[in-house]
Amino acid sequence: MTTDRRRQTPIDIYERVTNQIIAAIEAGAGNYRMPWHHDGSAITTPVNIASTKTYRGINILSLWAAAHAAGYPTGIWGTYRQWQALGAQVRKGEHGHLVVFWKASDRDRADDQDGDRESEEPARRMFARGYSVFNCAQVDGYTPAVMPVLAEAERIDRAERFCAALGIEIRHGGSQAYYRPATDQVQMPRFACFRDAVAYYAVLLHECGHASGASHRLGRDLSGRFGTAAYAMEECTVELLSAMICADLGLSVEPRPDHARYIASWVDVMNSDKRAIFTAASKAQEIADWMHAQQAQQDEARGAA
Repeated sequence: MTTDRRRQTPIDIYERVTNQIIAAIEAGAGNYRMPWHHDGSAITTPVNIASTKTYRGINILSLWAAAHAAGYPTGIWGTYRQWQALGAQVRKGEHGHLVVFWKASDRDRADDQDGDRESEEPARRMFARGYSVFNCAQVDGYTPAVMPVLAEAERIDRAERFCAALGIEIRHGGSQAYYRPATDQVQMPRFACFRDAVAYYAVLLHECGHASGASHRLGRDLSGRFGTAAYAMEECTVELLSAMICADLGLSVEPRPDHARYIASWVDVMNSDKRAIFTAASKAQEIADWMHAQQAQQDEARGAA
């Protein structure tokens, strides 16, 4: 039986998570299916059974990849002890899946022995720590609740309102979707050019993800050119962001053939820097948080009107 908590060095964790995601990307490269593609069901976003909170950042991607590889139908996870506390039992022979939490540690006191009390180095450092969780499909004695499903028309309307609340100018026309930093506008093909409404909003969220990087929003560096590592990671970041928000809105994210030109560069960057996907996932979570914050502001504005 896999232990509940594994003591590993941070680099072990970065390598394990990165290698898992690289393997998932390479396994789906033939049909452009990435580990963040999902069906948009109510159980898509990974949730902890004990806290009922959704996982965040790299843990969403890691658990998506694990669920896809194992064929788990639900996104409910917990540690061995958490399942035990509910009267459920992880089946013998089941293996846990790695998730990460960040632990703060005081700076080594030896750093201050030179008497330099004005050092700009933060007094606390963050270290990655890993532990194992098990999907409810690996457990006996637990039956997931049936989750309500909004009608498609309601989900599409919700997506329309969500994107409108972002305050990003969207124009339609032409055959390409892109964000133009010079004019701070998202350009989209006309709605009828897309296979369906879900495909339209998945692409729109991707482009709005780029727009979030403008200096008056989140201020990311958007100067990377196609073929560079910076460009590859920006594309990976907004792909993750689109998948996160689509999961929140109950929309599916399907493979797209245009991913073909990015797949090799994503793998190259991850192979050369084991922390790259952690950074991309962290930025995607930051964008998702910003987008949800705009919804709250819009609601407050309606209430004040």
